[in-house]
Amino acid sequence: MDADPPFHKAYENLFDKTTKNIPQEDLLNKNDNKLFIVEECELPIIDLSRLNLSELEKEKCKAEIVRASKEWGFFQVVNHEISSKIWEKIRLEQQRMFKQPFDKKIKEDKYLKHSAGSYRWGTPSATNLSQLSWSEAFHIPLVDIYSSSGGFDSTLGTIVQQFVTAVSNLAQKLAEILAEKMGHESTFFQENCLPSTCYLRMNHYPPCPIALDDQVFGLTPHTDSDFLTILHQDQVGGLQLVKDGKWIAVKPNPEALIINIGDLFQAWSNGTYVSVKHRVVTNPVVERFSTAYFFCPAYDTVIQSCCEPAIYKEFSFREYRQQVQADVQKLGSKIGLARFLV
Repeated sequence: MDADPPFHKAYENLFDKTTKNIPQEDLLNKNDNKLFIVEECELPIIDLSRLNLSELEKEKCKAEIVRASKEWGFFQVVNHEISSKIWEKIRLEQQRMFKQPFDKKIKEDKYLKHSAGSYRWGTPSATNLSQLSWSEAFHIPLVDIYSSSGGFDSTLGTIVQQFVTAVSNLAQKLAEILAEKMGHESTFFQENCLPSTCYLRMNHYPPCPIALDDQVFGLTPHTDSDFLTILHQDQVGGLQLVKDGKWIAVKPNPEALIINIGDLFQAWSNGTYVSVKHRVVTNPVVERFSTAYFFCPAYDTVIQSCCEPAIYKEFSFREYRQQVQADVQKLGSKIGLARFLV
């Protein structure tokens, strides 16, 4: 029984269309696709072990984190104190989950003991190829892992808890540095972004034999609706981001974790730190795996700019997510922070 989702069958009507048949105004990411893709490039690399050295070296390291968050919205960290063994365990568990027959994965509550709705694939709301993500994922609210009634597979639960303990400490450390450099040494992130309010997303990008002028993506262009995302990817490559009006292909680094600023941090920092559009391109022959940790607050947490004059209205995380979901359902795309400008 096939493990990969039936993309061809489910989206047959989209593949029957050619780009000539799709109205120009409906090509969601037409401007993104016209951006010139430059050569593969390495993101800024920050050695976090320098935070344990002299005060001068520590401040230099913090300054590099801030600069990358302002100029790129993305950076890589090495010597992050997260054991490679944890990632190996996560990767093995991830592969086990995705290699289950597709029919079992869509009934995860019965076969894999995951909460309903955690398994996702494709893009149910897609009306054209530019909206289709050729990928599948287990999107896990970590409150389920910490709840005795969550029903999660014990093996997965144990591994994820080990992973979350390590990665949440890293997220807190980075958030505190970014807040400090905005002049706000507060307990906001410690109080509002707990491991149980965050999310884990295990991604699998099956080979995609279809190439229609860059109209089919592994993950369509988007920004993240969180404070920070911590990403561990394999060495296949495929992640791209926008920098200086161009799509840049991110060169994989086996020693590094990728960090990117999310919408909530852009709003909280009053636009100082930037949430950058990114995407994953498809590969015709090789599958790709990645694991993302989304550093999020509780739903009712109010997000407000930390300095004046504020360029964004106050909003709760719940209101933001509901607006994003409504826009995706109605328009096929996320509008994001533009909805909350003053």
